[in-house]
Amino acid sequence: MARRTSINVHGAKHTNPIPNACRIGNLIVSGAISGADPKTSAMPTAIEVQAANMFENLREIVETGGATTDDIIKLTVFLKDPSNRNALNGEWLKMFPEAESRPARHTQLLTAAVNKDALIMCDFMAVVG
Repeated sequence: MARRTSINVHGAKHTNPIPNACRIGNLIVSGAISGADPKTSAMPTAIEVQAANMFENLREIVETGGATTDDIIKLTVFLKDPSNRNALNGEWLKMFPEAESRPARHTQLLTAAVNKDALIMCDFMAVVG
């Protein structure tokens, strides 16, 4: 068995030849996860929909890797417009409702993306088990 395992999901698949995430042992680290529709890969225009899709794509990637959202230890979020933090926080609270059990999070400006219509993206680190 390979030491490193690539993790790919259909709706969030990258156009470049890179996986959505990679797992070595009990550690999963993702690449960029967008707010594209997980079924069609289309990019919606509304930040609220992109934020919801991003968290849905995140969940699918982490679960495909053999973990759960409870295993996420760090999330970095990239916002094209920092004033869209409310859309991010609404979905954040849905996925991580318990204040005592949330991953670390850092939010920064989204300055470049493969899809110019992307308003939000993230990446994560998870420790399985």
